[in-house]
Amino acid sequence: MPAITRTGNRPNEELLKATRRSTQRGIATSPTTTTTTSSSSSRITTTLVKPTLHQSRTRFMPIEFDRNGRAYPKPDPQRPAYVQDYYKLRTDCLRAGKLFEDPEFPADDSSLHFSSFAGRQSQYKWLRPHEISPDAVFDVDGFSRFDIQQGLLGDCWLLAAAANLTTFPVLFSRVVPDDNDRIQGGRKGVDYAGIFHFRFWRFGQWYDVVVDDRLPTIRGQLVYIKSSTKHEFWSALLEKAYAKLFGSYEALSGGSASEAMEDFTGGLTEGYEMKDAPEGLFEMIEKGCNNYAMFACSIEAGAGEMEQVTPQGLVKGHAYSITKAQAVDIETPRVKGKIQLLRLRNPWGNENEWNGAWSDKSPEWRFINEDTKRSIGLTFEVDGEFWMSFPDFRKYFDRVEMCHLSPDCPIALQESRFAWRQCAFEGEWVLGSTAGGCRNYPDTFWHNPQYVIRLDDPDADDEAKLCTLIVSLIQKNRRSKRNKGITCLTIGFAIYRVEPSDLQRKPLPREFFTSHLSAAKSTFINLREVTCRFRLPPGSYVIIPSTFEPNEEGEFMIRVFSECAANMQENDSAIGVGTPTDPSPSKPSAGVGPPSKPSPKDVDTGVTDAQRATMERLFIEVAGEDGEVDWMELKLVLDRCFREDIVKASRGISRTYQSTRTTPLEKQQSVAGTASAAISQTSLERSLCGMWSTLQNLFRDIAGGDNSPPAAANGERRELMRSENVTQVHADPSNPGFSKDACRSMVAMLDEDGSGKLGLAEFQKLLADIARWKGVFKQYDTDQSGRISPFELRAALQSAGYTLNNHIINMLMHRYGSKEGEIWFDDFITCAVKIRTMFDIFRARDLSNRNEARFTLEEWITKTIYS
Repeated sequence: MPAITRTGNRPNEELLKATRRSTQRGIATSPTTTTTTSSSSSRITTTLVKPTLHQSRTRFMPIEFDRNGRAYPKPDPQRPAYVQDYYKLRTDCLRAGKLFEDPEFPADDSSLHFSSFAGRQSQYKWLRPHEISPDAVFDVDGFSRFDIQQGLLGDCWLLAAAANLTTFPVLFSRVVPDDNDRIQGGRKGVDYAGIFHFRFWRFGQWYDVVVDDRLPTIRGQLVYIKSSTKHEFWSALLEKAYAKLFGSYEALSGGSASEAMEDFTGGLTEGYEMKDAPEGLFEMIEKGCNNYAMFACSIEAGAGEMEQVTPQGLVKGHAYSITKAQAVDIETPRVKGKIQLLRLRNPWGNENEWNGAWSDKSPEWRFINEDTKRSIGLTFEVDGEFWMSFPDFRKYFDRVEMCHLSPDCPIALQESRFAWRQCAFEGEWVLGSTAGGCRNYPDTFWHNPQYVIRLDDPDADDEAKLCTLIVSLIQKNRRSKRNKGITCLTIGFAIYRVEPSDLQRKPLPREFFTSHLSAAKSTFINLREVTCRFRLPPGSYVIIPSTFEPNEEGEFMIRVFSECAANMQENDSAIGVGTPTDPSPSKPSAGVGPPSKPSPKDVDTGVTDAQRATMERLFIEVAGEDGEVDWMELKLVLDRCFREDIVKASRGISRTYQSTRTTPLEKQQSVAGTASAAISQTSLERSLCGMWSTLQNLFRDIAGGDNSPPAAANGERRELMRSENVTQVHADPSNPGFSKDACRSMVAMLDEDGSGKLGLAEFQKLLADIARWKGVFKQYDTDQSGRISPFELRAALQSAGYTLNNHIINMLMHRYGSKEGEIWFDDFITCAVKIRTMFDIFRARDLSNRNEARFTLEEWITKTIYS
């Protein structure tokens, strides 16, 4: 079992902050940290991948691939018209006889920089390929890793990934489509439109990125990536499309090759620091090469050492690609055996090559026979490519990154057996719902999303009978929020061994995590992605992704690669409606069990005959001549009955949303200005004064407690209820309490004839339901503050008889929660009404009791609009 640092009986999570360095030209990887914990049963290596926080706002075309690798737009009948369609744009340009000019990525400095360069005169001139070279072509005799040379931009990490990509033609054609124009001989308006497209993977989805052919130049020469063949332009256009994906060329300055490899393949990346690398690293690299993995490696550069050339001919702070790994036979006069060799490439493609053992034309090659040299493709050219021994590689390089291809890529689909199986889920950490923080917070940790994976068999040929598992946690869409001051969250995950009996409760409750140690875990760090490789015994495990601190919101994607067959699913509640629990002073125990059997419609409401008679008298007084109660009359009743709860809610919301621009004097004048209108009573209120105490007694008997506020609080309550800054929920300052929409929803919940009013039986049932919901609310409002705390909505609704999963609870928190994740009384009642209505609408159409319902479009619109 992995070692765990503990404080008392509570596990402590390790927090590691990413070190930030200033972006420098040519930087390959930012400083990262690898934490390795080994034991007899598992070995854990944490991979920390550099984040990039800037992303284009352009809406790109989502695409899908069939089994043969052919791409087509993802079906979407509601796709916005402004999504760029390469084929339509190209056709339109050809018909108009003009060259494409991309309005989303214009040929000006806004596409070069994401930082402010206002007022500076641009030194760049944007030219099309045929303006740079009259012999311009898209590619010269295909694509090669030797086609790419770095320019002024510090994106050698991108070059390393692109060079790797060229070695796999099937993968390359996914990123660089074959139907791009060839440029050479192109006639404007006939067969050339100056438009190209490239495809990239982003968080589980492939996108088609369209660019025009205008490229930044200085004195007629390309500024950034260029080809070793001066009139070839595919690599420069690929770089432009990738820059557009992230908003600007500047966004590509400084990065990690693993990020680009992931975006080019949809694969999963992991990395290792050489000082902490596992013993079987060469075998991992060799196995990865045989399974079409992509690799990059680098030497860390200290202050002022960026791109310095070492005495061995290697460049510091530079991303190299690994293009082959092989153990070859060697025979010397004294030794006979195998030597582990790696083939590497410098993206500069020049004379900067390794000059040690096994370099080009080194004497060691005389001990390898000619057949072996031919089989490994040995050549000696000044092209930046060289061989070196694995021991020298570990000695001189500091870090290696690898990208494993996903099983749905074309190569994997063509192979009869592929190394990896993949499971993936997307999720969300939501304030007060699923943002539970790490294990240092046991009261909320169990609220995080939970994913159960079953590992059935150990890896093939694994003597220890263990299963290899690579877990990747990516936080989504953070780079596009850099201009708002939002950076990456500190994220990580923990893995627990579970038995079938543990999974009877969904999700696993607090008690499970306080009584079990984790089987494996990652380090928590504020980077885009955290990836770990584990070796675990066959069995079932639950993975808990989380932020370090509770109540930090964000979206994430979790992926698991395994060598053996694996089944992964979210460990969450089944949606259902059951019997509400009786209101009691104590809260139910934490954790959600299976839903109770649905209660029949005629279930006892707990209302006595005397209380029913009181309701009837109240109804007669309120309903008036038409004999029915509309939403306005219902609001009058509810606001008076629950005035203490509304005062508490108003007080709390006023403190939360009070405007800082309003002075105390202005607030007093505002209160005085609205007091006369708010205090005035209608004739209906005056006629019902004698009924209020009776009705309050009714709710006290059903829900428990006294709704009458202390007399000393009347002045404070009146001011709070009249304040113009009370709440953003209660839009009308002179009419606090339940909102119009809430009261209308309550009427709609029981209004079977669609009249907008309630009869006596419906009125009685509604008041009984609200009283019961108030009783549930009081169970969780232990401090009588008029609100329930974050993370308690799920349990409160369970007590009310509604079992909901994380996805629905998250939506409810977005809709009804405060910015602190709290639920106020009137919001809780409105929420319960909405849930009850949705269940009733569905069950009325689920005639076969199979959790399936059919609606025509008119029926669906009618039901949902009115509710």
